[in-house]
Amino acid sequence: MPVATGTHRLGPDNATLQVRTFREGIASKAGHDLVIDVTRWEATLTVAQDPAQSAVELSADPRSLEVREGVRGVKPLTDKDRAEIRRNIDAKVLGDRPISFRSDAVEVAGDGLSARGELTMAGASRPVSARLALSPDGHVTGTIPLTQSEWGIKPYRGLMGALKVRDAVEVVLDARLDQPDDSA
Repeated sequence: MPVATGTHRLGPDNATLQVRTFREGIASKAGHDLVIDVTRWEATLTVAQDPAQSAVELSADPRSLEVREGVRGVKPLTDKDRAEIRRNIDAKVLGDRPISFRSDAVEVAGDGLSARGELTMAGASRPVSARLALSPDGHVTGTIPLTQSEWGIKPYRGLMGALKVRDAVEVVLDARLDQPDDSA
């Protein structure tokens, strides 16, 4: 699908943004791999006639992460578990520092979109590249692997270090591009 020029707006109303974490360590069976929804975020994809003017921007509220599900655990994830995970994300992982991405290069070609730019989270900025698949009906999907420690985030540990969240996490986007708001 050729992406129409203009500004495409994405957020929780028309897309999902999730963080997926994975457990490791000798007590990993006691924990869960997590699917965490980002519930307050917004992004814009600006597609310009001049490709050098195309851009992607995203901002997300780190306090809006909500555990959707815990998978592959010995027992089901409880509401108490979800609340404790939420507190740990706030206190020990992200805090209230803004999360943002701003591209410095965007390419829309064929069945995909690639963006390169700076991701800021946990008070640190690092370069990131992302490749997203684009289907003929405007469905955009992609999984962006991130390594927490590259942003100074110490992966969560519990049970005296026997249960750990793997340093590598995945950010997953699933969206449908509608008609843009304007012409670029």
